[in-house]
Amino acid sequence: MTNRAYSAELAQLAGLLADRTRAAFCLALLDGRAWTAGELAAYAQVAPSTASEHLNQLTEGGLLVERRQGRHRYVQLASPLVAELLETLTAHLDPPAVQPRGLRAANASAALARGRTCYDHLAGRLGVAVTDAMTGRGLLDQEGGFALTDAGRAWLTDDLGIEPAALRAGRRPSARGCLDWTERRQHLAGVAGARLCDRLLDRHWIRRIGTGRAVRLTPDGATALHDLLGLDGHAAGLI
Repeated sequence: MTNRAYSAELAQLAGLLADRTRAAFCLALLDGRAWTAGELAAYAQVAPSTASEHLNQLTEGGLLVERRQGRHRYVQLASPLVAELLETLTAHLDPPAVQPRGLRAANASAALARGRTCYDHLAGRLGVAVTDAMTGRGLLDQEGGFALTDAGRAWLTDDLGIEPAALRAGRRPSARGCLDWTERRQHLAGVAGARLCDRLLDRHWIRRIGTGRAVRLTPDGATALHDLLGLDGHAAGLI
């Protein structure tokens, strides 16, 4: 493909996100769930017909996929790579000039910054702290292109009990750095990041806060991450 062809594709992709409603839909879907068109319309405060038009553009452009169940239309981000693209783009933005209004909004914003999921992996202060601790223990190599080391693979399989087959990358990178939009540093994404997040949720070391993206480190999780990675949850501002 020539540079000229790439420029047309890039302009088309940028155009998909150059609308506030479509951008709001994509950011909402970073929670990894499937949303109905009606839920997204209510979230963005637009008419159902307007939401449907925007969703058609996003699915035709390859950023979203849809499935129908009965009379409901569900949409999701098309892939983890789309989620990582959105997170990286958001990290390049300045913090919002308007601060959250009211205690509830401020608490929700603080919870997202402290710990959240970015589609299927950990982000926020928690995600970056875990990534740094893994790097410090020699489980991740951030100098040589952000990769799991042999010790890192052994840690995930032996210490966390993740099946080796579940870490096979396929078309998705086994480990990938994703620029965190609140911390402005990289957290672990890719297959390893997704499996690690799954395991922490399965063991109740982290719990979701409500139905959104925010997660919190549990007391059991704080103990486990201290034992496994030497991570001090209090010092890192995670508790």
